[in-house]
Formats: sequence, C-alpha cells, structure tokens
Amino acid sequence: MPRSTAVHASHFLPSVMLLLAGLAAAYVKDLNVFFTSLFNVLPTLVLLLGGSYCAVYRRQRELFLMITVYIAYFLLSTQADFYRDHGKVRQDAAVVFHLVCLLLPLLFGVFAAWQERTHLFQDMVARFAVLLAVGSVALGLEQSYPEALLDWLAEIRWPALHGAWMSLIQLSYPVFLAAFMLLTVQYWRNPRPLHAAQLIGLLGLFWMLPMTFILPFTLNIMCSQVMLMIAAAVAHEAYQMAFRDELTGLPGRRALNERMQRLGRNYVLAMTDVDHFKKFNDTHGHDVGDQVLRLVASKLAKVSGGGRAYRYGGEEFAVVFAGKSLEECMPHLEVIREVIANYNIHLRNPESRPQDDQQGRQRRSGSAATSVSVTISIGVAERQADQRTPDEVLKSADQALYAAKGAGRNCVMAAGQTARRGAVRTNEAAG
Repeated sequence: MPRSTAVHASHFLPSVMLLLAGLAAAYVKDLNVFFTSLFNVLPTLVLLLGGSYCAVYRRQRELFLMITVYIAYFLLSTQADFYRDHGKVRQDAAVVFHLVCLLLPLLFGVFAAWQERTHLFQDMVARFAVLLAVGSVALGLEQSYPEALLDWLAEIRWPALHGAWMSLIQLSYPVFLAAFMLLTVQYWRNPRPLHAAQLIGLLGLFWMLPMTFILPFTLNIMCSQVMLMIAAAVAHEAYQMAFRDELTGLPGRRALNERMQRLGRNYVLAMTDVDHFKKFNDTHGHDVGDQVLRLVASKLAKVSGGGRAYRYGGEEFAVVFAGKSLEECMPHLEVIREVIANYNIHLRNPESRPQDDQQGRQRRSGSAATSVSVTISIGVAERQADQRTPDEVLKSADQALYAAKGAGRNCVMAAGQTARRGAVRTNEAAG
C-alpha cells in the first residue's frame, strides 16, 4: 500500500477531531438553553443537510449510512426522552435498546462496505429493500414475541468470554468486531477519507450506546458527529477529485493555480518534463508509462528545500518554492534530477509473473527483468521585479525547460542562463 503516513493522517484527522469534539461535548454539564435546544435539533438538521448533499451528488452509500444512524437515534431518543421525563424506562425499552445494539453495527457495516456498482436507481432500491426487510422483521418480532425476543437477545451464549465491563448484550460485541475488521480491511485495500470516516464513526457508535441513558445528549451529539464525519468525508473526496491528480497522487493543475495566487513577492518556480516520454511510452506501453509518471512524482514529492511538487499535465510537473531564492533552490532540484536519473526500473513480462513473493524477489535480482531508466529536464525561474504575476514566472521557467531540452536533456537550467554556464548535466545525458 504505497501511501505515506501524512496521507493516512489526512484521511483520519477530520473524523478524529469530530469524534473528540463529540466526546468533549457529551461530558459537559449544566448546558445553557441555547445548547440544549441546539442538541435537540442537531441530528435532524445534519441529516437534512448532509443527506441532501449526498443525494445531490448521488452518494448512495453515504446517504444510507446517515439514514441508518438517524433511525437508531430516533428509536433510542424516544426511549431516552421518556426516561428523562418520567424517571423510568418504557416497557419496551430493553428490547428496543438491545435490537439497536445488534442491528446498528450490522447495518452500518453492510452499508459501509456496499459499494455502488449497479445502476443508481437499482442500487437505491436494493439498499432500501435491505433496510426495510431488516426493520420489518425486527418490528414484527418485537410486536409479536417481545419477551421471547428479549430473552434471546439478552442470553449470554459464551460465559467464558463475558466480562463484567460489558454493558451491551453479548451478541453486539462480535457484530461490532466483525464490522470493524471488515471496514479496516476495506481501508487497507483502498485508503480513502470515506473509509476512514466509517471506521471512526463505528468507534463513536460503540462508545455511544452504553452511555445513552447515562450522559445527557450523548445520543444527539454522537449521532450528529458520526453523520458529520460521513458528510465531511464526501466533501474531502470531492476536494481531492478537483485538486489532486489521481494517477500520481500529487496536487493537480487547479491546486497549482490556487497556490500561485498566494505566493507573495519572493518565490521560485520550476517546470519539469520527463525526457523522451512519448518514445518510452510507445516502446514499453502505457502501463509502464504510468509507472514512470508515478515514480517521477514520488521522487518530486520528496524534494527538499521547502519545495512542493504539482502535476502540471501529461509528463510535466511543476515545483513551487515559496520565499526562496534561485541559488537556494538549484541544489535541491539537482539532487532530485540525479536521484531519478540513477533509479533503475525493472520491467517484467506480465504473462510470466511469479506466483509468490519469493519467486518475484529472485526474478527481480536475476537476469529475467529488463532494467530501464528515465531522466528529467528542469527549467527554473525566480520572480523578478518586472514580473507582475506568477504566470509570467511560470512562463520563464517553461522557456528555461525548453532550453534544458535543447542543451541535451537531463539537466537543470535557470531562466536567462546558457547551456555552458547555467546547465547542470551528467555525462550520460539521455539522447
């Protein structure tokens, strides 16, 4: 899973912050009238706003996650309000609470792992059918056989595994664990802000249920926070789609344009191009070409000196150094150029791909793999007094890039310098 720690942290951070805020708010005592009124309407407000947002952008999975959480909130809120108003629980409180403790993690896990793979309308009907079927069976059993259902739910089936700390029915714990493992595997296979939000949201629900009748407004606050996590994850992914390049993982052209509007007066821009990329692509195929772009992007992402790399388009990348001078940036760009030039890419025949990792390591270390390398050319420009906009500086960097190409490629050239004085080259420059 080639993802950096920073990327994973960015996936989890919004949801963790919402969870911590919910926990802090739940433990606050003596709330004033404003917050009391707010918490009473907050879950419904979040569902209406967040659900509408998901519906407009056709995010069915997220919509049904919110609906599932809200149904649990509605059922338990009715019981909690009765308890606060009368000082005792309703006659059906135990069976309703136990049903929610069992079905909430079950449906949350099912809808969280259920990806949209069919026609949107058919997918919505299928999800609604599952929700309706489970709800109808639970309601029918609760109405027809309340005592028998309560005994079945509350039964301790595995006494050796039951602890005094368990405040929920025993059946709910393996369901929560199974849902958590399922969502963990889902995130591991496909790291996304949504999958991270689902994991943190499930933890929030697990904490919430035992506190429903203990801490005031715990139910309102945590259900709202879980739904907010899901809505925030949708917004986060929408931002990534607009501002981050899917192939390389780098910020894209739109993110570069936005960053260039906030550079200040002193900065350096560099334009980078993969040498002979079209020829390489035609020779080895587009899959290998994509591998090359990802490799170059991964190296550029690690540029030192305070630089930030962006995917400009095609095989071109841009690097931004804010608050830096040309002399400060040139050595860092030269290091990246050299790292990429010295990196060997091993090409293997997909039809003879080894069946296990050991064979793969042996083959990569042997002669079965074809080793190729790529180089990049870099043009650099520093903002001058007569350049009013970053676009003019970027144009100068682009012109320097063309000069680097003309100087033999695999070199770094600054704007206004000649190949003899300004280019930094290797002896084996790509032809």
